Amino acid sequence: MPGIGAVGWALNGRNAAPELWYSFTTFLSPTTVYRYDVRSGISTPFRPPRVPFDPSPYETRQVFYASKDGTRVPMFITARRAVRLDGSNPVMLTGYGGYGAIVGPSYQPDVLLWLERGGVYAVANLRGGGEYGEGWHRAGSLERKQNSFDDFIAGAEYLVAQRYTVPARLAIYGHSNGGLLVGAVLTQRPDLFAVAVADAGHHDMLRYHRFTVGAGWIPEYGSPDRPEDFRYLKAYSPLHNVHVGSCYPATLLLTGDHDDRVVPSHSYKFAATLQAAQGCDRPILLRVASDASHSYASEAGAIAERTDMWEFVSARLAVGAPRAP
Repeated sequence: MPGIGAVGWALNGRNAAPELWYSFTTFLSPTTVYRYDVRSGISTPFRPPRVPFDPSPYETRQVFYASKDGTRVPMFITARRAVRLDGSNPVMLTGYGGYGAIVGPSYQPDVLLWLERGGVYAVANLRGGGEYGEGWHRAGSLERKQNSFDDFIAGAEYLVAQRYTVPARLAIYGHSNGGLLVGAVLTQRPDLFAVAVADAGHHDMLRYHRFTVGAGWIPEYGSPDRPEDFRYLKAYSPLHNVHVGSCYPATLLLTGDHDDRVVPSHSYKFAATLQAAQGCDRPILLRVASDASHSYASEAGAIAERTDMWEFVSARLAVGAPRAP
């Protein structure tokens, strides 16, 4: 393969032709079709897309770290080659860890801007996902959901221990189940992060099943109506673990006014509760996208939201203009 990345699900070829066609994407390059010559063993890109970004100064590494219970967890780290491990780098750490979803290398143009500004981008493959099959998924669901949060916290601690960054320069992001992840870890370890961005997060885990399609999440999280499930849900539900006077990270909560999968009230309630409890001068902000749903916004709306998000993160971490390669 041409680097660390992800192969598309379809491999194509003809019995009579000594070639194989496949698609491949990385954190640094968009999906590209490749032609593999069976005789020579060489892959060449076929009409590669043109983007105004030079990936050569950057690289992606895969590392492994130990979670709280000793489980070995993988993480992708994308940064400039020979990045200085002096604790000075602004880092964005993200993850998902739910529903058996596999979070592999993917191309996001806005992440390239973060890299050009000198940032480091890390993706932790948490339990609850499907990276190692159904057993990995089950190890981070239902009564074992805390494992997902422990894995993410351990990933942040790894980045600090390896001197990629320090807590004052560490930001976290997650969408949907990943928003639950961000809400849970910022309430459990507010000292570990400077900035938190939760996008369409599940923050009220005691009433989630009463709205729109929330009842469909019960196989993943459990039911608040069952006493045994209620106990572990309450133990990590972000809304119910906010403590007055604690100093929480600068937080931006994102939601869409037409989100019928994760109703906006999750973000509304969590924002109000955090604002009332915040014990320091770090801001707690709520951004509501108009005419947007869980996974849809107009192109202009999506660009505006990502712009606001990255400028919020950059301002809080004192990240300046893009650096020269």
